[in-house]
Amino acid sequence: MALLEVRDLSVRFVRKSEPTVSAVDGVSFDVHPGSTVGLVGESGCGKSVTSLAIMGLLPGRGTEVTGSVNLEGSELLRLSRREFDRRRGKDLGMVFQDPLTSLNPVVPIGLQISEVIERHRGLSRRDASREAAKLLERVGIPDPDRRLKEYSHQLSGGMRQRALIAMALACEPRLLIADEPTTALDVTIQAQILTLLKELVAETGTALIMITHDLGVVAGMCDEVNVLYAGRIVERAQRHELFSQPRHPYTAGLMASVPRLDSPRGQRLAPIEGSVADNIPWEGGCAFSPRCGNALAVCRERAPELETVEQGRLLRCHNPIGAAEMERAHD
Repeated sequence: MALLEVRDLSVRFVRKSEPTVSAVDGVSFDVHPGSTVGLVGESGCGKSVTSLAIMGLLPGRGTEVTGSVNLEGSELLRLSRREFDRRRGKDLGMVFQDPLTSLNPVVPIGLQISEVIERHRGLSRRDASREAAKLLERVGIPDPDRRLKEYSHQLSGGMRQRALIAMALACEPRLLIADEPTTALDVTIQAQILTLLKELVAETGTALIMITHDLGVVAGMCDEVNVLYAGRIVERAQRHELFSQPRHPYTAGLMASVPRLDSPRGQRLAPIEGSVADNIPWEGGCAFSPRCGNALAVCRERAPELETVEQGRLLRCHNPIGAAEMERAHD
């Protein structure tokens, strides 16, 4: 049974005298206990807005959120702000993208972690401080008692990220969302943070939503991958199937633009032409068609539906990669 069920989640930003922006458009996926689900795509595809909608952190003014976000039988989108505050931190945790701006610069790290424990677990200030030290030690920060008294600017980037993870895990939430948790970290620290997250999921059975544009992170972390473009899921598959045979041209383009160690020396990368802004509304066709090398006339006339093409794989494309070969195989 799924821990989190997201159904037809849509987020629209409405501003006076400005066009309405549809950031997330009918996104649906499940997350099971102990599994890691990836949301992948370029900047602007709707990954972070999806996570903020699940966490109830979008501004109420000028934002329209519709659909269903069900956590263990509880409909999160119907909760009041006070009820959501009780669930957030206790049942839902989040590791934000930039730890330097996510941590309060004028409050010691220890107090930022211990106040979460005091609020949701009802411990005294002294007991909460002891638990905070244990959490810092658990996430690999040396000399945790000293670090509790330090401020965010006194920690390295890797330590700040670990402190954020400790804060998110303070109440052992059932669901953890990691939004680009390795951004701006060097490769060694990235590997340590990802290993830490993987170990925590294995040890606690916490469900993890990994939001990233880094396919290397996806290859090492995720069980199931959702590829987003212009607010909609365009392909969903298990990790191994997705990397061995991407079917959507956008997925294949993301993979082709990543440097490979086994490529011949001097070989150029194959970037996706254009930018995320070079699209058409889904109501008028496939949003990716202006950048797609496989586009047909129908792609600019009618939006494709998200359909099951094989077991465990969903696809939103009129002319997917390998379609001709599969038709010949069926014939």
